[in-house]
Amino acid sequence: MTLNKAFAALALLATPAIAFAHPGHGGSGLAAGISHPLGGLDHLLAMVAVGLWAAQQQGKARWALPCAFVASLLLGGLLGFEGLALPALESGIAASVLALGLAVALAVRPPLPLAIAATALFALFHGVAHGLELPAMTSPWAYAAGFAGATAALHALGFAVVRLLPRAAAPLVRVAGALSAVAGAWLLAA
Repeated sequence: MTLNKAFAALALLATPAIAFAHPGHGGSGLAAGISHPLGGLDHLLAMVAVGLWAAQQQGKARWALPCAFVASLLLGGLLGFEGLALPALESGIAASVLALGLAVALAVRPPLPLAIAATALFALFHGVAHGLELPAMTSPWAYAAGFAGATAALHALGFAVVRLLPRAAAPLVRVAGALSAVAGAWLLAA
């Protein structure tokens, strides 16, 4: 029954992406911000992977990884609002999907400072992309609140899936990480 609740939560979380899949909904900063991370497979996979990976960790890493991601995402968003583009932005995002997927697939537990640094670097790429795509006539602050909130919700979803699944289902989480890594490799090649 717990697995059904996790899938129901995922379906509800994906609803805004379906609702905003056509033009004409970019006027509201908050709604545009919420829909942005949900509308791109690369963002969706990376952000859920952060939650999955955090749940595989112990101690402070469980909250430090998602917090570092959101904080760096907001910093990147501010840079993007100012028009600063990172070199190889799309490749950096694709690499984050690959690396985070591998981290989940292998249940990697690096030293906390290294895990935080890698997570923050990946988030910076995602944040700059969000900031650069600020819709016209949108409040940057409401937009940032929307994409930060949606990102935190995706992290929470990934975390909840790992924590609510029975221990016997742990290999499924690793398979999900491997599939995410394959998607990241495909994005890098494309």
